[in-house]
Amino acid sequence: MKNIFASIITIGDELLIGQVIDTNSAWLAQELNKMGIKIKHRIAVGDIWEDIWNALDEESKNADIILITGGLGPTSDDITKPLLCQYFNGKMIVHQPTLAFITDLFEKVLNRPMIERNKKQAEVPDTCTVLPNEKGTAPGMLFEKNGKLFISMPGVPHEMKWIFSHQASSIITQKYNSGYIEHRTLLTAGIGESFLAEKLIPFEQQIPSHIKLAYLPNFGMVRLRLSAFSIHKEKIAEEIIYQFNLLKQYVNDFLVIDDDLPLEAVVGKLLLKQQKTIATAESCTGGYIAHLITSIPGSSNYFKGSIVSYDNSIKNNLLNVSNETLNNNGAVSKETVTQMANNIAKIMQTDYAIAVSGIMGPAGGTEEKPVGTVWIAVTNNVTTITKQFNFRFDRIRNMQLTAINALNLVRQLIVDNS
Repeated sequence: MKNIFASIITIGDELLIGQVIDTNSAWLAQELNKMGIKIKHRIAVGDIWEDIWNALDEESKNADIILITGGLGPTSDDITKPLLCQYFNGKMIVHQPTLAFITDLFEKVLNRPMIERNKKQAEVPDTCTVLPNEKGTAPGMLFEKNGKLFISMPGVPHEMKWIFSHQASSIITQKYNSGYIEHRTLLTAGIGESFLAEKLIPFEQQIPSHIKLAYLPNFGMVRLRLSAFSIHKEKIAEEIIYQFNLLKQYVNDFLVIDDDLPLEAVVGKLLLKQQKTIATAESCTGGYIAHLITSIPGSSNYFKGSIVSYDNSIKNNLLNVSNETLNNNGAVSKETVTQMANNIAKIMQTDYAIAVSGIMGPAGGTEEKPVGTVWIAVTNNVTTITKQFNFRFDRIRNMQLTAINALNLVRQLIVDNS
């Protein structure tokens, strides 16, 4: 059985200039990976006829499946559909089921008149198989050429996901028996990527060649991923589990979780297991830690709330940080975050609390406390742990690093308290 490869082409000037972040190709890559299909290329091209045409030519040489998103709207800059019509030697026709769906959508659901521009959404090349779109007006289109599948979908993420999940994925699996790709991922903290690599030299020397180890560093933590491909599902699963258990032994002192979960989900699982609650008092992060915690489904079972005490008057009036502490030690200090953490736990009546205060930049630093200086405190109402960090990045990354380190500090406290 040969490897099946896919290339993903995302279309739109907004992607190239960074006005819109391309989440479509990341999501599609993950879905294809689950199906045992390897990704050859992920390419973004602008709304330029020649560039799109050349991308189709080039990727059809490299991949068995070419997925295309974007450029299917009703405006003049959306050129994907007429280009595909010419590329596959077709002519435009009205797809009556799509026209009926769009008409019903505008007249009965949206209660708006349907103009000619909207009707043109029902036009498709006669050389395609239409993939109906129940989430929007632009249908997906399936083409075949020289044994290759070309699937064009809207660039709107929820529309693309619906078409792929409900139609395109089954078409792909029916055409290709692609084998199996197995992954196992763990998360480490407290050790840098290079030191981790040195520690894992013996592990890498014994690992079979068909199992790959990847290092994925981010925000002071490192994910380790094992990946393998095989036509024998049970065999490869057994092999990768054995190697994964061996890997965990090598990194046991730094292991956060043996799953591909973000740190905020790890903290949430620990709190749920202990049936404990948490709150945050945030200055420099402006509520970002609370945002991360509440981004996890079910967080209402353990997260009580947050006070964003950006101004010292809020620290004083709502969090009861004393004027003496603020005047003598400053907002960015061990003493201030200690009071913030202990007092938010009392105010919210929680088992755990996080408090942060720092200088995110680009201005505001001093010789004593330069930009990137951060104090973090975590408490369980018995033990309070404080730690100073000195980050050296831009404002947004400093905020992200503060949040991740705060979550990791409270994770360690929860584990030690279990």
